[in-house]
Amino acid sequence: MASREIDLHGLTWTEALPAFIEFYNDEVQKTGRVGGSLDIVHGYGSTGTGGVLRTRLRAFLQRHEEHLEFMPGESIDGNQGHTAVIPMLSLPSTEDALEEQVWTYCEQAKGRSKIIGKFRRHGEPTVIQAIKALESQQRLRVVHKGRVKSYEAM
Repeated sequence: MASREIDLHGLTWTEALPAFIEFYNDEVQKTGRVGGSLDIVHGYGSTGTGGVLRTRLRAFLQRHEEHLEFMPGESIDGNQGHTAVIPMLSLPSTEDALEEQVWTYCEQAKGRSKIIGKFRRHGEPTVIQAIKALESQQRLRVVHKGRVKSYEAM
């Protein structure tokens, strides 16, 4: 089966992750599990040392290796700007990707109220649950800015 492609250029990570998950899950649903490879075009980053999309996408793929196999483009054709993904199982839905979005948002330490405000469309209890889950996974750490408790991605 031919390779299917999604181009994530021009998207932020917060936009790219749900777009990727939706594309991936649609392809899994269409083909019923393994159905050839998906080509994820993310660019290589303007610094040449690995852009945000490439770095975060590949880290995300590594955390979901029970759902898929992947190979960096540089191992296939020398092009660092894409990653080949072979789907095996559906990924958690876009709603379940809230943890990933909160983690990304907390690259710079953020207070709980800022995090809740940013992701308010998910509802405060859901956002608080995501923060707690990230803490238990040791992906967020608590830092104090004066008397304010903040969270920072690790």
